[in-house]
Order: sequence, then structure tokens, then C-alpha cells
Amino acid sequence: MAVVNLSTAHSLVTNWIAELRSVDVQTDRMRFRRNLERLGEVFAYEISKTLAHEVVDVQTPMGTAQAKVLKEQPVLATILRAGLPLHQGLLNYFDKADNAFISAYRKHHRDGTFEISLDYVSCPSLENRVLIVSDPMLATGASLVKALQFLKDEGHPAEIHVVAAIACTVGIEYVLRNHPQVQVWCGDIDDELTAKGYIVPGLGDAGDLAFGVKVQM
Repeated sequence: MAVVNLSTAHSLVTNWIAELRSVDVQTDRMRFRRNLERLGEVFAYEISKTLAHEVVDVQTPMGTAQAKVLKEQPVLATILRAGLPLHQGLLNYFDKADNAFISAYRKHHRDGTFEISLDYVSCPSLENRVLIVSDPMLATGASLVKALQFLKDEGHPAEIHVVAAIACTVGIEYVLRNHPQVQVWCGDIDDELTAKGYIVPGLGDAGDLAFGVKVQM
């Protein structure tokens, strides 16, 4: 089960994805961010089912109950700036998690090509930890592969989960080819990329829609 698509069946997720895609709803930045945050919360819940747990005794006012709790908190990582709302949704549920942040962007050239530039990484120890990396749009997969490699250079995670609101089949294949141990979780999957590496139909630029249009670097 290397790839999970939460849109294979109708749920609230498919409703939120529809709003994220809609040009009529995208003008409301707060709702766009909130829908990404909601997706992050659902991803956290679904991923939590796969994580190691232990049984502990919990004292209640009426007696003692046995409860299943996480054995260890994950590390939540995201790619700035577009990943922040999705990351916040994951953090709402994994509220005791450690966090990592990566600054990665496309450095465009005059001939229309681009390269992925990593300027900043801040992360805790990743050795034998569960790592969950969020990026709202998994397009070519180039930035994510580079970010994953940088993170793995800082330690050796026991598990790696990648979370994306919308992913492209090309990007998923590229990530799994370079990091075959990764589990990919998607809100939905599209099959087409433009020549400039944008997902079709996708939803546009998630960072711009969430936080405003940026100047191209």
C-alpha cells in the first residue's frame, strides 16, 4: 500500500478538494487555508492508525481503564511556505510532535527551465523516528525528493509518510523511484503536468492562493 488516495470514495475530503480546486471559492484565502488544514487533520487521523501503539492503564474517577496510545510522537516536516496550512492540520492532531521546516523553491531560468533550491532546514533528530512530510502539491516530485534526501542525511527515519492535497502520477512515481520506502497519502491524484511542471487540472499555485502572489525569483 505505497499510495493512498482519499478521493477513491466520497467523503468530506472530496468536498474540500472540490472547494480547493474551484476558482469561485479560491478567492477566499481563509477558506482555502482552512480546507488544507482540514485535510491535514484527516491525514493525521488516517496515518495514526498505522503507527505503533502501546496499552497503558488510565485512572478515571470510577476506576482504571486500558487505553491504546502512540508509542512515540512523529516528526512533522513541511516545505515552506505552501505547506504551512497542511502542516498545521497535522499538528492539530499530532499536537505533541516535533517539527521540521524546509525552505525549497523553484529557481526559474530565462529559458523556461528551473532548478530546486534549498535555502534553509531546521529539524530535530530523525534517527529511528516516524517522519511525516507535507507538501500540498506533489507535481514533478523534484523538490520533495531533494527535501527527503536532505532530511535523510540528518538521520535515518524508521518510517516516512508523504502527505499531499493533490498529487500527479508522474510525481508519485518519481518519489517512489528515489525513495521506495515512502508511503504516499493524497487527497486526490491527477495524471497531467504542464511543460512548466504544474498539475492539470490541479488547483493552481497553493502558496499564492493561501498567502498571496509572490515575486518570481
